[in-house]
Amino acid sequence: MTSPLFRTKKVEQSIRDTEEPEHALKKSLSALDLTVFGVGVIIGTGIFVLTGTVAKDNAGPATALAFVVAGVVCALAALCYAEFASTVPVAGSAYTFSYASLGELPAWIIGWDLVLEFALGTAVVAVGWSGYIQSLMENAGWEMPAALGSREGSDVFGFDILAAVLVLVLTGILVLGMKLSARVTSVVVAIKVTVVLVVIIAGAFFITADNYDPFIPESQPVPAGESLDSPLIQLMFGWAPANFGVMGIFTAASVVFFAFIGFDIVATAAEETRNPQRDMPRGILGSLFICTVLYVLVSLVVTGMQHYSELSVDAPLADAFKATGHPWFAGFISFGAAVGLTTVCMILLLGQTRVFFAMSRDGLLPTFFSRVHPRFRTPHRPTILLGVVIAVLAGFTPLNELAALVNIGTLFAFVIVAISVIILRRTRPDLHRAFRTPWVPVLPIVSVGASLWLMLNLPAETWVRFGIWMAIGIVVYFLYSRTHSRMAREKDTSPASPAS
Repeated sequence: MTSPLFRTKKVEQSIRDTEEPEHALKKSLSALDLTVFGVGVIIGTGIFVLTGTVAKDNAGPATALAFVVAGVVCALAALCYAEFASTVPVAGSAYTFSYASLGELPAWIIGWDLVLEFALGTAVVAVGWSGYIQSLMENAGWEMPAALGSREGSDVFGFDILAAVLVLVLTGILVLGMKLSARVTSVVVAIKVTVVLVVIIAGAFFITADNYDPFIPESQPVPAGESLDSPLIQLMFGWAPANFGVMGIFTAASVVFFAFIGFDIVATAAEETRNPQRDMPRGILGSLFICTVLYVLVSLVVTGMQHYSELSVDAPLADAFKATGHPWFAGFISFGAAVGLTTVCMILLLGQTRVFFAMSRDGLLPTFFSRVHPRFRTPHRPTILLGVVIAVLAGFTPLNELAALVNIGTLFAFVIVAISVIILRRTRPDLHRAFRTPWVPVLPIVSVGASLWLMLNLPAETWVRFGIWMAIGIVVYFLYSRTHSRMAREKDTSPASPAS
């Protein structure tokens, strides 16, 4: 007899649930749509901002290697996601995967984690988008009133109306259907990728070879008290991340990892994909590969245009072109960043609503939210609820210090998915797997280790906040979800059936 806390939901049952008319989502996405979604959410603030920060403080021109390291960590996780998403083509991503392998309580924990991760990610990106728009407006000679603009650096209490409106508009698009969302995303991604390619191609003509010397600057200790200092690492190992040198590359990788967040969201759309067994691996791995190549090229160009010690922290790409005497590109890059962030915001919101929908369909959250719209076949109720909540969150709450929670939440999901692959291979070797993660269990174990390594490079305050959120989730589970779970209700109505 297994504990009810670790009762698993059979893969076959998860798939049957998707076929119930009142819970069935419309299947309309192709491999190209999934790849576009992945590129759309991955390329965002990270590449436009973090490049200058890590080059100046951690890795110098070797920032390109930091992007490679972060990309490898994501690729390890992506291979695990690809197997699960093609084997269990059900909305919910890591939540659904862990329910099929680890059990109900672990599934709840990861679902609760993903709800926080996507909510904060959406709000943070919306506020960043608002900042870019306000910057473009100021360049045109019109300034937003302090009470209706971003609050960063301002003593005036206000509501970021642009961030809130963006979230609400994207909520409406998601309610109207996935195909419309895919079309909007395709247009915006085309603009965003064009901007990145312009940076790479135009910037290549302004590269000075001397700026690459040294490619890996000499190692320097991080001064005590700096934000890059990780108290958790000091507590456990007695050392802190170093500036520059080989270890500086790994520290930079833990920072630029934020630029890769989002490829896992492709897995949340598995249930709305026409041929998930074939298209999910292509969408996940394809989008990750494209973005890694673009990130490496951009970092090489920007550190070649301007010496790493002189790079801007706020807008390194735009300011590098200014430094070479081409200020026109600065406005072009800001425009591309603002346009591009709309897709990041929309796909993060998409991921959260699908996880919330899957948890509701399983009874862990109120089943009121598991009904799909009769015409659009989208989970309109959780989409509207979460859209309004996040709009208010983005409008009122300064979230910069909480942004690191997005990183730790994503890495935690990576760990769970990699472990789940190993377990499901042992417990359900009979399942048809259209895509198989190679070198199991070695590769998933390496993925777990790599994700934990990056987690340890995050500040201790992030771990404390993450622990508090998880503790709240445990309380909610035992007060509501454990008894309202669909698995629990089915057990209660079946005669003397043991927990599965």
